Amino acid sequence: MILRPVVHDTFALEREYPAAPRQVFVAFADLATKQRWFAGPEGWVARDEHTLDFRVGGREHEAGGPPEGPTHSFDAVYHDIVPDARIIYSYTLSLDDRPISVSLTTIEIFPRGEGSRLRLTEHGAYFDDMPPPLRREGTGELLDALGRVLAESVGDGA
Repeated sequence: MILRPVVHDTFALEREYPAAPRQVFVAFADLATKQRWFAGPEGWVARDEHTLDFRVGGREHEAGGPPEGPTHSFDAVYHDIVPDARIIYSYTLSLDDRPISVSLTTIEIFPRGEGSRLRLTEHGAYFDDMPPPLRREGTGELLDALGRVLAESVGDGA
């Protein structure tokens, strides 16, 4: 048996958005909205259909990556959902078919003036020298993409 090294890490990220808590929550709960911001860096291509069963016990799957590979797969299970306030899920991130991490993530959404403050806390087990700072950076980029989508929606009067 080959022992795969594991590193444990916890990080928290916060963002403020111009959208109400309901709009932030919907950006996670609605597949069409989530596909606008949860797609990876520019130039990535989808490998599978993005599926989302947003309910406690429901699952989400998204896979894509650079055209030349590898495929990055996100497979989540939702454990707790409080509308407009909290989402807790666990997920496995894989490269091709090899898991590189397993994480428990909590999303908390708070009213802030006319907008919202989002706090994401992730507890992860990262395999095979997957550096936790890289995960923090990628997660931050996704939250920034969410902010751009929310700003567009607010600008459109949505």
